[in-house]
Amino acid sequence: MKVVYFSADQDSAAWIPGLRAALPHADVQLWEPGSPRADYAVVWKPPQQLLDEQTHLKALFNTGAGVDALMKLRLPPQVPVIRLDDAGMSVQMAEYVCHAVIRHFREFEGYESDMEQGRWSFRKPRSRLDFPVGVLGLGVLGARVARAVAQFEFPVNGWSRTAKTLPGVQCFAGDAQLDAFLAASRIVVCLLPLTRETENLLDATRLSKIRQGGYVINVARGAHIVDADLLALLDSGHLAGATLDVFRVEPLPKGHPFWQHPQVTLTPHTSARTLRSESIAQIAAKIASLELGDNVAGIVHTQRGY
Repeated sequence: MKVVYFSADQDSAAWIPGLRAALPHADVQLWEPGSPRADYAVVWKPPQQLLDEQTHLKALFNTGAGVDALMKLRLPPQVPVIRLDDAGMSVQMAEYVCHAVIRHFREFEGYESDMEQGRWSFRKPRSRLDFPVGVLGLGVLGARVARAVAQFEFPVNGWSRTAKTLPGVQCFAGDAQLDAFLAASRIVVCLLPLTRETENLLDATRLSKIRQGGYVINVARGAHIVDADLLALLDSGHLAGATLDVFRVEPLPKGHPFWQHPQVTLTPHTSARTLRSESIAQIAAKIASLELGDNVAGIVHTQRGY
């Protein structure tokens, strides 16, 4: 069995030995143009040439939860694309979102500013009932985030393309219920996959549906939000702020208005990082299952884009 690995960002010097150790009976090599035919490819943001050359793959593994980069390529027909189910990312995402929610709700950014200026201040405690949290996207990561936020006794709403049920979460589904979901939420967390349908989803019209004084947390992809529309609603006072971990162009270009906006908190796409050892173990287990003819979780519906 032959496995090829390629990543535009990750450290192949660490991934390839890890894959070899987890797949001792496989020949694991770094993909280069003209590499021999492989049975499996493990990739992150591969070039089209890899997919064009590797025409006999049994499966294509994406070393992340988001597959939008792969969806832009011509994929080999009939080859399953398999994403990571979790591999340690959901707990990181839950940590990040809960921190952002609580930081805003408890007005810590205001306290930080006051302390920097030598002011000893007090703010009246706010009610969680006035800050319902809406989670856009109830996949593996979104469901974990919704459950984590609910532990802090915030009302939690969830929206997904198809109907879902989560204990303690008021669930909305489909285009017909999107506006109602936004109107029911004061803090909106974007955890959607990026597809043709979700690109620019959070534009002026939809951001305006969020409750007055709303807050936006984007940990999915930058292209979900129309930057200029978000900035306009922050400046108008309809939205109180935003925490953004993802951007249309990364790294965020110097001079972008987000850098200096007083109501925007930025982090460098770090909300949930791929954990190499957990990911390699999951990929190796799935390859073993496929070799036995068993079904595996995480197969991407390429027509839907996730």
